[in-house]
Amino acid sequence: QVQLVESGGGLVQAGGSLRLSCAASGRTFSSYTMAWFRQAPGKEREFVAAITWSGKTTYYTNSVKGRCTISRDNAKNTVSLQMNSLKPEDTALYCCARAGTAYGLGQRTFHEYDYWGQGTQVTVSS
Repeated sequence: QVQLVESGGGLVQAGGSLRLSCAASGRTFSSYTMAWFRQAPGKEREFVAAITWSGKTTYYTNSVKGRCTISRDNAKNTVSLQMNSLKPEDTALYCCARAGTAYGLGQRTFHEYDYWGQGTQVTVSS
């Protein structure tokens, strides 16, 4: 069983930064793409960023490109999301997720992920 635990959310003013972290249990962490999704009240869950098992390839939704960086440490079973120049529209519950297929590429939709954390709240004030 895989468990994902997020941390690092909080309240920040527009233009500020936050670093989200996700700690994963399980010995096969390094075989799977990891991603961050977010969901704001009244809105659908949205893909934010993903990083392949090797860490060599990353994907971002257009709205966060240039402002966010996803990274992973396979030795520590962690994945992080550095968020800069935050905007009020970034306000959401941010969840990390593990892909359902090992060694996959281009996994950006929620149905491709089978393990999810509880999420960490990010609130950006204007």
